[in-house]
Amino acid sequence: MNQSTAQKSEQAEREQKPHVLTLPLEQTQANRAPHSYERWLIAKLMRMAGSPPVRFQLWNDEVIDLGNQEARFTIHLMDPKALYTLVTNPNLAFGDLYSAGRLEVDGELPDLMEALYRSVHRARQKWPKWLDALWRNPNPRSTGILEAKENIHHHYDLGNEFYQLWLDHAAMQYTCAYYEQPELTLEQAQLAKLEHVCRKLRLRPGMTVVEAGCGWGGLARYMARNYGVNVDSYNISKEQLTFAREQARKEKLEHLINYVEDDYRNIEGQYDAFVSIGMLEHVGKQNFQTLSELIKRSLKPDGIALLHSIGRNRPMLMNAWIEKRIFPGAYPPSIGEFMEICEHGDFSVLDVENLRLHYAQTLTHWMERFNRNEDKVSEMYDDHFTRAWRMYLAGSIAAFRAGSLQLFQVVFTHGDNNQLPQSRQDLYAFPAAPEDI
Repeated sequence: MNQSTAQKSEQAEREQKPHVLTLPLEQTQANRAPHSYERWLIAKLMRMAGSPPVRFQLWNDEVIDLGNQEARFTIHLMDPKALYTLVTNPNLAFGDLYSAGRLEVDGELPDLMEALYRSVHRARQKWPKWLDALWRNPNPRSTGILEAKENIHHHYDLGNEFYQLWLDHAAMQYTCAYYEQPELTLEQAQLAKLEHVCRKLRLRPGMTVVEAGCGWGGLARYMARNYGVNVDSYNISKEQLTFAREQARKEKLEHLINYVEDDYRNIEGQYDAFVSIGMLEHVGKQNFQTLSELIKRSLKPDGIALLHSIGRNRPMLMNAWIEKRIFPGAYPPSIGEFMEICEHGDFSVLDVENLRLHYAQTLTHWMERFNRNEDKVSEMYDDHFTRAWRMYLAGSIAAFRAGSLQLFQVVFTHGDNNQLPQSRQDLYAFPAAPEDI
């Protein structure tokens, strides 16, 4: 076989099995010394990011410390190709490289991510337009009825066993807890959140409640068990509804709760309260008007609504890596966009509370439990999945600490409703959290 024929044969084999050849090729290059332009690329990347307190350790163990400030973290790049991938699209590549084990971190991952978020936010104010456009996050995927089901399946139907490893055991809440006292356990804080929500809705026995996006059904069970209300809870995740219905049977609450496998847009009837905890992020801005109209026709004249959602201080698209790998279709609304929902329905806003730091603490508790169970997670899925979710949790902690994400609870009612409490004293008459679990 001549050289040309051999080259063609090798190329054909590479095209047929690219995954077989990629890793060995990277390994053969990993020990070479970095070229001067590769060092220059790292310096350029760090200046673009605002010179965060980070040093790099390259594939040949050479350390590049720019010396702008004392480095508190070391980022290890395992091969030259990882550097080029990172420089080309840092917004997406950082998470992908970490998930693949081609980027490692010395130091606490949430602390590193917080430092990067704060540094990039400062630097971005001075970026030229072309650089800002390069960094721009992608538009979220569609959240139409069919697409919404696919998006929810991607994230929430990973298996109840997976979420049980690191969520609270009291109510399986995958939303922000309420730490009215900082020393609360995760279980206490999640039950305190449920109580806090019920008080804001001013629930009383015999009332009717509709819930849009019920998760594993913990709020519906809490409302039925502790307030004696009748609840219709809508969800499109089969995994979550299977769990919710089984728990309701165990707690003998089926006569008060109807878990409905359907999209929130198909809610019918009128209720004393409308509540949605952690679903608005998945609705999509293009559907906010539809949601507003739905709430307006679903609320009785003296009804109260509460929306609890991750949000922003100003309109901003979701991080590229989160949108593509973890939460397809996600869009946390700004507080102004929140108010657009209320304005469209001519609602009166009664209360706005920001629980941003409560969510940072919730996520910290989740990540501690996740890390304790990472071997089990890898057995259920693989190391790539485990690393991706560790990055997701760490990045979320950092985003809430740095203020790039907020957590809003907004309470509102029909604009002409006069059947309202005179004050909020009843919300804080006694602690929301149980003393013991």
